[in-house]
Amino acid sequence: MQKPKISIDEFSKIEVKVGTVRSAERVPETDKLIKCAVDFGEEGGPRTIISGIAAYVEPDALVGRQLAYVTNLEPRVIKGIESNGMLFAVGEGDAFAFLVPDRPIPPGTSAH
Repeated sequence: MQKPKISIDEFSKIEVKVGTVRSAERVPETDKLIKCAVDFGEEGGPRTIISGIAAYVEPDALVGRQLAYVTNLEPRVIKGIESNGMLFAVGEGDAFAFLVPDRPIPPGTSAH
């Protein structure tokens, strides 16, 4: 099902940045959730971001990786943990993949 078209002004409200995963661990008592500390080069240190990706990757495999995140979503509490962003990935099952830069870039670099 195709989603409705949006204007360029609506699209420009979405902030996508590359973050470097500094730590990752499974969220206790869940099968799908991983809690990551993600560095966007911001004052105050890494952000906590919860993602439902445990079926696709082990937490240790995320540490040090640069991944794309939507960074201007309202915070959301998931299993008692405040998540401050959303992983920007594609597909599911065998077609699941991360969106990653083709070379190392500074944490916090914006997509455009």
